[in-house]
Formats: sequence, C-alpha cells, structure tokens
Amino acid sequence: MQEIFDDLIDYLKGIWIKRRYIIISTWLICPIGWGVVSTMPDVYESEARVYADTQSILAPLLKGLTVQTNPDVQINLMIKTLLSRPNLERISRMTDLDIQAKNPQQYEAIINKLREKIKIRKRGGRDNIFTISFEDQDPEIAKNVVQSALTVFIENTLGENRTDADSAQKFLKDQIAEYESRLASAESRLTDFKQKYTTMLPDQYGGYYNKLNIAKEQLQNIELSLLEAETQLNSAKEQLNSGPTESGNTQNKIQTSNSIKTSYDDRIAELESSLDSLQLRYTDKHPDVAEAKRRLAYLEEQRTKEINEYLSISNNEDSSSLTSQNPVIQQLQIQVNQFENQVALIKVRAEDYRAKVKDLENKIHVLPEIEGELAALNRGYDITKKKYEQLLNRQETAQLAQQADETTNKIQFKVIDPPRAATQPSGPKRIIYFILVTFVGFGAGIGMSLLLSQLSPVATSTSQLSKATGVPVFGVVSANENLGLQGWHRKKTVIFIVSNLSLLAILIMFMSYFLFPDAIQAPLKRIF
Repeated sequence: MQEIFDDLIDYLKGIWIKRRYIIISTWLICPIGWGVVSTMPDVYESEARVYADTQSILAPLLKGLTVQTNPDVQINLMIKTLLSRPNLERISRMTDLDIQAKNPQQYEAIINKLREKIKIRKRGGRDNIFTISFEDQDPEIAKNVVQSALTVFIENTLGENRTDADSAQKFLKDQIAEYESRLASAESRLTDFKQKYTTMLPDQYGGYYNKLNIAKEQLQNIELSLLEAETQLNSAKEQLNSGPTESGNTQNKIQTSNSIKTSYDDRIAELESSLDSLQLRYTDKHPDVAEAKRRLAYLEEQRTKEINEYLSISNNEDSSSLTSQNPVIQQLQIQVNQFENQVALIKVRAEDYRAKVKDLENKIHVLPEIEGELAALNRGYDITKKKYEQLLNRQETAQLAQQADETTNKIQFKVIDPPRAATQPSGPKRIIYFILVTFVGFGAGIGMSLLLSQLSPVATSTSQLSKATGVPVFGVVSANENLGLQGWHRKKTVIFIVSNLSLLAILIMFMSYFLFPDAIQAPLKRIF
C-alpha cells in the first residue's frame, strides 16, 4: 500500500514538473470551447398539459349492454403511436414545416427532428395528466408543433373508437349476410328433404325404432282387446242359447196391455192428468170435463186397437220371434249385437296396426338412414341459425355502443395548460457546457503532462532514482541558491497560477453573460 502511495506521489510530481502542458492545453481548448458554447443558438421550449378524464357517466349505465373497452389502454396506445410516421407527417403539414424542405433529404431531417424532440410523458400518480413539449430555435414554431401534436393526440384517441365501431359494423354486416345466405340454403335443403320423405320422417312420437316399438305395443294391446271382446261375445251367445223358450200363450200373457208400449201412451197420460185437474174444479157435467172424457175414451180405444194388431202379428211369427219378445232375452240379444260390432271394429284396427308394423319392419334399412340424414340437416341448420342469431345480437350491441360513443365520448380531454410561445430560452444548458469544456481542457493538459513525464521521466525522490537505476542511493546533494533553480521554479508556479486565474476570470465572464442577461446582455445589445 505504501508503495502504491509513493508511486502516486511520483506521478503527481511528474505532472507538476510538466505543468506547462496544462497551461498550453487549457488555453487552446477552453477559450475555443467557451466561444463555441457561447455561439450556440438559443432554443425555446413550448409545453402543454392535458388531462384525460376516463370516468364516463354512461359506463355504469351501459354495463352489460355494450362492449366495454379500457380507455387507459387506449390512451397508452395513442401515446406510443403519436410519433408514428403518418402522425409526424401530419404535424409537419399542420405547422408548414414541410414547406421548408426543398428536397427529400431535408424533409426526412424535419421528420427525424420532430420524432426526436417531441416529448410526451405522463405525470406520476393515477391522474391521467400528460405533458407534450417541443424545443426549437423559433418559439412560434415550438408552440405550433406542440399545438398540432396535442390536436393529433386528441383526435386520434377520440376517432379510434369510431373507426373500430365502423370496422366492427362492417365486419358484422358481412358476416350476417354470409350466414343469412347459409341459413336460407340450409332451410331450402331441409324443406326439400322433408317434402321428399314427408311420410317417412320422425314425428312427435320419435324416430324409427321408437315408432316401431309403439306400433308393436299398440298391436299387442289391440289384440288383447280383441281377445277380450271375443270372449265376452262367446259368453253372451252361450247365455242367449241357454235361455228359456216360451209358447205364444205364455208370451201373450207376458205382453199384456200394461207391458206393451204404444204411441198413445204419452197422450193418454197427459190427458188423464188434465182431466184430474178439471174434476177438482168442476163437476162431471161441465163441458170441458165431458170433452176430456170423450177424448180419453177415444185414445184408449185406439190404443186397444194397436195392441190387438201387434198381438195378432206376434202370433204368426216363429218361435224365435216369440222368444225375442222376452225383455231379458232382448237385453242379451242387444249385448250380443254390441259385442259382434265391437269385435268387428277391433279386428279392423288390429289389421291396420299389423300393416303398420309390417310396413315399418320392411323399412328397417331405409328409415334409419333417412333419420340420420335429417338429424345432420337439422344439426347444421341449428348451428347456422344459432350463429346467425348471435351475430344479430352482436350487431345490436355494436350499434348501441356506437350510438353511445356518438352521444358522448368515453374519454374527455381537458387542456390544463395550453401551449405558449416562450419568451426566455430554455437552452442550451450553457453553464453545464462551460464547466464540461473546462474539465476537458484541464483533463487534456493533465493527461499530456502525465504522458510526457513518463516518456522523459525526471527523478523526484531517492526511492524513484534507486528503483529506476537499481543502485542504492547513499546521500542527497541540494542545489545552491546561487544557481537560481528555486527562483525559476517559483516563477513557473506563479505563471501557472496566473494562467489559471485568468482562465477562471474568462469563464466567470462567459457564465455571467448568460446568467444575468438583463444586467449584461441588454446594455451590450444597446451599445453594439
């Protein structure tokens, strides 16, 4: 560590011995550099602040009814695309900068300048406050560029929703037209298929196998009903055949005047009721009573005549006809007739179901294929219809969203600070450049002194001499003051200090000129 420290001291002593090169370097670099910095043209910065309000009142009202986009993402995208080539060309046209370009190279230089110097940044925090700035030698141009960039930023952001909505509407309209054509084609194919196989398609009872099972079950039930009806018919016939037969006298005894119904019975009963009412109010000699009795006697006479004719006809019939006059046997005969009709009807139905089952069994290889094709057609039709209805719903949603965007914007821009033409230059940062040039001048001088001290080294200590020669040093002889070496070294030191002080004074003058423009620049401009 001590050795490194000694080497460092030796290097510093070597630089000090060659300090004249520091003077040369600083006087060659610093004044020239300060002059160049002083002649750098002033630049003026224009700045605008804008606030993007994304809290739209329609957002909660339209939630679930329209497509909701994230306005923050949209704003960030607009920030990234603000410095795109089309936007920069538009800004150059809005500010007439493109007129200044006389050839394509100059126009490209203008575009590159706009891309490099237009700055858009977001303030810290959650507030959407954006700052757009630009620097130029002309304050009016800087203001116009910022104003144009602000206009492009706002218009692009507001117009993006409308462009997207128009694109979505066009896409949905094309898709709806396509699916409408596909749906009409599917409906036509399905209609033609149903018309072709109208008698063979599944109905409300299901498909082929289901219909076959139902037909077989119905046939089985109808055959069971037929068996039951035939059994009842045979039983009724047996009862009819085993019933008692009676002679004509017995039959005549059964069929007395009270048991045989005639066409005069109702009129006689009505007239007897009327006669009872008259006899309650009048005597038998009353004309109405006498007339009622006369009519009653006439009706009874006619009734007796009709019964006699009926009995005479019954006596001429065969024994079977005589037997049928018994009410019990009549009831059995009616039941037999009913059962015979029922059996005949059930047989017809059974034959129909047998034919239906046979027909279905004969189509066992055809109907499943038809049903499968119908299922495929229905499936394709249902899918197309479902997609078509979804597209219609999406179109309604897109139209509602577009109407909402046309009514009010989701993003409201409020310009907090509009761009202004600067009255004081914002750059260049000459003070920093002055200091930087000073460091460069001194750094170059120190580097040159160090390099030359190593190329032509001068021993400044016994240890350095011993290390360089490899011979131990046993003593040191000091120079006599009469030689003038100490005065010469003091003179060099004074020159070095005066040189640096002079440079410092010049630096202060340059810096004061730009630090205090009202106190120094204004009087000088009035004089010169």
